[in-house]
Amino acid sequence: MKMFRFFAFFLILTAFFCVTGAEAQSAKNTIVRGSYTNSQFTFESTGKGRVAFLGGSITEMDGYRPMVCEYLQKKFPNTEFDFIAAGIASTCSDTGAFRLESDVLSRGPVDLFFLEFAVNDDQDGNFSIEHSIRGFEGIVRHIRTACPNVDIVVTFFVNENLMAKYRQGDSALSIQAHSLVTEKYGLSVIDLAKEIQEQIDAKKITWGEFGGVHPAPRGNRICADMIEALLNDAWKKKADGLKPHALPEMIDEYSYSNAGFRSFDGVALNGFTRNIPDWKAIRGGFRQNFGGQEFLHAQEPGASCTFDFEGRAVSLFVLAGPDSGAAEVSIDGGDFQKAQIRHRHSGGLHYPRTVILADELAPGKHTVTLRIPADGKPGQNALRIYKIGVAK
Repeated sequence: MKMFRFFAFFLILTAFFCVTGAEAQSAKNTIVRGSYTNSQFTFESTGKGRVAFLGGSITEMDGYRPMVCEYLQKKFPNTEFDFIAAGIASTCSDTGAFRLESDVLSRGPVDLFFLEFAVNDDQDGNFSIEHSIRGFEGIVRHIRTACPNVDIVVTFFVNENLMAKYRQGDSALSIQAHSLVTEKYGLSVIDLAKEIQEQIDAKKITWGEFGGVHPAPRGNRICADMIEALLNDAWKKKADGLKPHALPEMIDEYSYSNAGFRSFDGVALNGFTRNIPDWKAIRGGFRQNFGGQEFLHAQEPGASCTFDFEGRAVSLFVLAGPDSGAAEVSIDGGDFQKAQIRHRHSGGLHYPRTVILADELAPGKHTVTLRIPADGKPGQNALRIYKIGVAK
């Protein structure tokens, strides 16, 4: 771990000078790396293409994503596209790493992949650089392993903190972490955070006109135009075949690069229930995309469940609501440790988030026991598990 932190610090310094130096000041705050001829060749030679978008609410909303889809359809009018919209509001790169398999790769090989989590890793996750790398590198390495030919575009969307850091001559932790990954894997970056910060400071646009964290049509158009300019330039030269992208050494050996969800089958229930919660009877706001879905859930102190898995990391994708608090976790029969389920946004919303239970385990089979604490605050004992995540 100490060696990793030293190595990460060295890479952070390198990435910082790259992001704040000449490269980030290139035209339209686009950092150009790698090739996009694989997607071009596939679209033109097969007449088919699969394009996926993974991120948080900015990707989920009717924003830049449909604009880019419209651009691609016009650019390749004879291509039949399968567009995958895999954005889930409030989720961060760790959740993205665990759900990549089910939400994206289960549809088949991906030709062009758009990825954004800089805002959510910053304001929702408040992640350390290490945690953000594990999620973000996990996504990139997993999709490049499963689809060696996939072309990737990363966008740093924008909030006020990301802009403030740039004004200080620095970059936010999420951008530092994602920059390490994009540089290591040779990925182009649309640095919308830097672009909007500069436009605001030059009085070309206001934060309100841009639309805030969830951009207005004008803000999304700026992003889509930057993506289109990147791809138009990259596709000027015709492709003559598929060339797999290089897969470098991992930045962090514990990145969630072989992650997915374990089914609830085989989970031993002792006071937990496996069914669709009666959300109408549960206080707090609720997003309908989780409606009709099966959960593992309990709220009585002492209730427990136990399951086995194979891998080096295990997580819970939960909805953490007003009645959530903490859970107790035992790995391989060890002492129970507290895991915080409740989020600062849980006060009025059943908030989707990933809770990492352990991520530096030895490879192989492990056993996890979850328990509702006996000493929890009254009315804050609920644990609702949407998915169990495992990384090998």
